[in-house]
Amino acid sequence: MKFVIIALALVVLVAAQDDKYTTKYDSIDVDEILASDRLFINYFKCLMDEGSCSPEGNELRRVLPESLENKCAKCSEKQKVTSAKVIKHISENRPEQWTLLKAKYDPDNKYS
Repeated sequence: MKFVIIALALVVLVAAQDDKYTTKYDSIDVDEILASDRLFINYFKCLMDEGSCSPEGNELRRVLPESLENKCAKCSEKQKVTSAKVIKHISENRPEQWTLLKAKYDPDNKYS
């Protein structure tokens, strides 16, 4: 009986972890990316399907639509803070790219 309870607890724990996005890339220096035209444009082109993607860019492009739909429900707290920072920076400092990103990922203005 103890084995069944422990096994069930492990299944619940693993399932709970699957409900979150990976934190593998949470240590990326977002400030460096936002401050560098070269790095920013590389990520922007990745998100717009106009250029190659790094592994973290691929992950972002993969989860972005779902995270918009579920209001970042699967995001870690750090991911939520970082997302807000990036959105604020792009919308205030790179309005042309912001308009293009919104057109691609939020064409109906559902998530604004």
